[in-house]
Amino acid sequence: MIEIIPAIDIIEGKCVRLTQGDYNQKKEYGDPLDMALMFEDHGMTRLHLVDLDGAKKKQVVNYKVLEKIAARTSLVIDAGGGLRSEHDVHVVLESGARMVTGGSIAVKDRNAFIGWLERFGADRIILGADFREEKIAVSGWHEATSLDLIDFISSYLKEGINKAICTDIALDGMLQGPSLETYNKIKAAQSELFLIASGGISGMEDIEQLEESGIDGVIIGKAIYENKIDLKTLQNYILNNK
Repeated sequence: MIEIIPAIDIIEGKCVRLTQGDYNQKKEYGDPLDMALMFEDHGMTRLHLVDLDGAKKKQVVNYKVLEKIAARTSLVIDAGGGLRSEHDVHVVLESGARMVTGGSIAVKDRNAFIGWLERFGADRIILGADFREEKIAVSGWHEATSLDLIDFISSYLKEGINKAICTDIALDGMLQGPSLETYNKIKAAQSELFLIASGGISGMEDIEQLEESGIDGVIIGKAIYENKIDLKTLQNYILNNK
């Protein structure tokens, strides 16, 4: 069964969603803890938590929100956004995250990211591979690179990474469906990778298509917040696929 991973993005302690990573296209959805409790109440066991203030400042900012959610729920949280140092990783893990996601650092400071893998272990470090037209993008998606997505992931599989979150930034927040073709290419090239698809999810049929393609996990954000996917429907899907 595909792993269902709801997302909470945080700015100034509030739950928000952006469109294509644009801070000027921000919509607020209230208290992150309330949202996390609601996800847990509907049978979800995972949470993808992104510190958007941290991504901007290039250091962890909203770790107190993470602490609160970790203390009040049993969700397995992976946290990302602004992690640039081993100290940031320590802060996030000590605040209750079970895993951290490193994206920009994996591009800009390969040695540091490999150091995290060695220090904390591959079970706690997820590779964040944000892309546009199958090229890696970094720094909250504002910076394009010439790095090929599949080559980038392959280079870290050799270093011991076993999980990656791949976000198509052209589709993120657009509710137009996921980049299924690209995910199929990644899975064909790297079948051993635990691949988490992110960006563009618009309804249950997208999740079903990803599952049929053998994708391991899916991050769902705006589709939940804009009621394109009902939490009760997700709960039934999880129960029926156990």
